[in-house]
Amino acid sequence: MEMLTGLGLASAAGLNAYIPLLALGLLDRFTSFVELPGGWAWLANEWTLIIVGVLAVVEIVADKVPVIDSINDTIQTFIRPTAGGIVFGAGTSAQTLPIENPADFFTSNAWIPVAIGVVVALVTHLTKSTTRAAATAVAAGTASPALSVGEDAVSVGLSAAAIFAPLIVILVLAVGIFLGWWITRSFTRRRKRAADATIE
Repeated sequence: MEMLTGLGLASAAGLNAYIPLLALGLLDRFTSFVELPGGWAWLANEWTLIIVGVLAVVEIVADKVPVIDSINDTIQTFIRPTAGGIVFGAGTSAQTLPIENPADFFTSNAWIPVAIGVVVALVTHLTKSTTRAAATAVAAGTASPALSVGEDAVSVGLSAAAIFAPLIVILVLAVGIFLGWWITRSFTRRRKRAADATIE
C-alpha cells in the first residue's frame, strides 16, 4: 500500500507538481485523513500552502497557453521531479486511511523513497512532454488547453486515489498510459497523413 501511495503521488507530481503537494498539506492541516510525520510537517504550514497554492494557479494557467506551455514544461523538468521526491517521501511515511503504520515500509534510509519519487515523476513528466509535443506539432498548439485540463484531472485523481484507495492507482495509471499512447499515436498518424498529402 505504501508503495502504491508513493507511486500515485509521484506520478501526479509528474503531471502537475503542486496538486499532490497541496493535497497532502491541506488534508494534514484540516482533516484527520493524513497525519504527516515531523520531518514533513512543513507541508501543512500555512505559508507553504499559500505559496504552493499560488504556484498551482500559475502552473494551471500557464500550461493551457500555447508557446507558454512549452516554456513551462522546460522549467517544470526540474520542479516536477523535486515535487515527486517530496510527495513520495511524505506520502509513504505519513499515516493515511489505508496506511496505519508507515514505519513498516521505510524504517531507515529515508532518501530512498525520495529518490524513487524523483525518478517516477521525471518519467511521467517526460512522457507528458512527449505527448504534448506530438499534439502541438500537428494541432499547432490548439490541443494544449484540452490536454492540460485532462492532465490536471488525472493528477487530482491520482492524488486522491493514492491517499484514500491506493489500489485504484494501478487502474488510473494504466488508463493514463493508454491515453498517452493513443493520443501520441493519433497525432503522429495525422501528421504523417498531412505530410503525405503535401507531397502529393
